Amino acid sequence: MTRTEEFEELRSLLFAIAYRILGSVAEAEDAVQETWLRYESSPTQPASAKAFLSAVVTRVSIDVLRSARVRRETYVGQWLPEPLLTDPYEDPARSAELADSVSMAALLLLERLSPLERAVFVLREVFGFGFAEVAVAVGRSEVACRQLAVRARRHMDVGRPRFEADRREREELAARFFDALRDGDVDGLRELLAADVQMVGDGGGKAPALARSVVGTDNVARVLASNFPALLRTDVRMERREMNRQPGAILRDRDDNVVGTVTLDVLGGRIQTIRSVVNPDKLGHLGPVADAWAVAREVKQARRQND
Repeated sequence: MTRTEEFEELRSLLFAIAYRILGSVAEAEDAVQETWLRYESSPTQPASAKAFLSAVVTRVSIDVLRSARVRRETYVGQWLPEPLLTDPYEDPARSAELADSVSMAALLLLERLSPLERAVFVLREVFGFGFAEVAVAVGRSEVACRQLAVRARRHMDVGRPRFEADRREREELAARFFDALRDGDVDGLRELLAADVQMVGDGGGKAPALARSVVGTDNVARVLASNFPALLRTDVRMERREMNRQPGAILRDRDDNVVGTVTLDVLGGRIQTIRSVVNPDKLGHLGPVADAWAVAREVKQARRQND
């Protein structure tokens, strides 16, 4: 097998590792490309291509994350991970870990960890790497990696929900939610939202978004019912899609350009969190991106005409 063939066989794993460390599709793809360049130029053939490539992509991702964190300190508004439509890596033996770790909620919990803790958690808890492999990947001793893993698990366990909805329940609730959203049905929305529901938007200062989180059933229901019907009257459509292995939708304008995404967290038979990403820098991998400001002006006009 050639190096190119070995790399392509492992590409989906490398992307999956990088995305969970970085929370960014674009940065994960760049990390995978850098990994290939280092592998291609390596003068020796490693005993294990998987071990070598996983270690390289982890180190590259740690370096990128360290610089990204500095930029995120000055990020305008709420920072959210880039929405991921399809996780390319599949492993039936670890399907639960893979699904849980790629959700928006889990990625935001991972943001609380140091870059090293995050990398160790991803390699060990998500992908099941042995501590010897993890130690090589992050350049620390096995003892240090075990300590990092314990700290990371403690942080993650504190923030995790106490109970999860099964897939069918999530999808049924999401279908009812998007129907009520389309119709501007305030009462219908209230029935589906948790008492402490939160709605968060990420525009990065580059698209109109919520200035701050909206909290509470009545507040969120009113905001949704007043905004989305007007948005849909401008010929924006909701394309139901699973994102980050959670129910969601892509919003597209009349020219099929991406306006933004909506992702739902469902817990205990209610929608707990609604996250929307409209920052155009985070949407390009989903297709051509719409002019969000132009869409906002059309929405404003549609409201005036409806009043």
